[in-house]
Amino acid sequence: MTEPVSRPQPDQQFTVLIVGGGAAGISIAAKLRRERPALSVAIVDPATTHAYQPGWTLVGAGVMTLKQTLRQEGGLIPEGVTWFRAAAASFQPDDNIVTLDNGKRIGYRRLVVCPGLQLDWDKIEGLTDTFGKNGVCSNYSMQHVEYTWTCIQTLNGGKALFTQPPMPIKCAGAPQKIVYLASDFWRKEGTLNRTDVEFLLAGDALFGVGYYRPSLQFAIDYYGVNLLYKHNLVAVDGRTKTATFDVTAPDGTTSRETRAFDMLHVTPPQSAPDFIKSSPLANAAGWVDVDPSTLRHVKYDTIFGAGDVIGTSNAKTAAAARAQTPVVAANVIASLEGTPVTASYDGYGACPLTVAYGKVVLAEFLYGGKPAPSFPYDQRKPSSFAWMLKTKVFPRVYWDMMLKGRDISVPHHPEWIKDAG
Repeated sequence: MTEPVSRPQPDQQFTVLIVGGGAAGISIAAKLRRERPALSVAIVDPATTHAYQPGWTLVGAGVMTLKQTLRQEGGLIPEGVTWFRAAAASFQPDDNIVTLDNGKRIGYRRLVVCPGLQLDWDKIEGLTDTFGKNGVCSNYSMQHVEYTWTCIQTLNGGKALFTQPPMPIKCAGAPQKIVYLASDFWRKEGTLNRTDVEFLLAGDALFGVGYYRPSLQFAIDYYGVNLLYKHNLVAVDGRTKTATFDVTAPDGTTSRETRAFDMLHVTPPQSAPDFIKSSPLANAAGWVDVDPSTLRHVKYDTIFGAGDVIGTSNAKTAAAARAQTPVVAANVIASLEGTPVTASYDGYGACPLTVAYGKVVLAEFLYGGKPAPSFPYDQRKPSSFAWMLKTKVFPRVYWDMMLKGRDISVPHHPEWIKDAG
């Protein structure tokens, strides 16, 4: 007689377990508790500090302080939600268990996976040795974002390089936002005319949504920025102040090119976290494999995904996490209650592109790059109204509404789209 196979048993059990306590995780936890106060919900996240990362462009440009973008993680965990201050190590989806790095096994009826993505700084040779000195900075680093502002203020002519790695990355507009703000600062200081500004992209388009591209190209030309496509940063030497790029020619051949700099703003390569890549939840590219509409895992009915970690084609922005939150919350509740999973995410993302101090091109779009404006004006035009949203309104919406599960969705109006011609 065959012995029955013993199934692993959890050390603790919750109705909903959320892996990741960033924008998506806390928002979904708060929304679930608001909709169903009796739900047992837990969050897994080792971080003690929570950052409003969309603000880091403004920190790097001297508009906001780093302190204004940070909160204590524990103070943001919704009331009644259990917080495991640990990292997820592995998933056992057939047993509805997540194993933490401290060995604890946490059981669930529904799992939401939203740990964000990882910044692969080490993929750029020599970067970590010179980061935060020798003119090498990045708005993507909490430790070094303030150094960006130092570099901008102290550069008195010379060569300033700004890089953008292959997609996907979080906030795909961020690498160019700081190009414009730095150039605008140098213009006002009277030093732009003796500053050689270069924006080096690994891709072949300035922005993924063509509708907004002409406005951004105008800003590139206005500041005299040298735009170089198919240039991917692979190494930095801080001592000699040189950066090495892999350059892809039109015929597909690649070569190495070294460029001198006085200031180098680095956007690092990015990928799904290693513990996601090696898990049964990942697709071939390493991202969590969810249905792009319902955000439910394509193989495991008890698992949902949200935020930067999912393998959907939308832009990886805080605005996307905000739009995904009510969808995931509604579908988790529906699946628990045995009703059809019908809430649908349309791929909404937004990118407030800071083309100057006081001016923003407010790009909003859906799956397929379809423009989706929320306001009755031509959002391709740089606007002081959108700057006010970026600097004042959006941070308040994030802290006071989104993370508390009471966000109000803004309707999109395709009929407001101006003629792209």
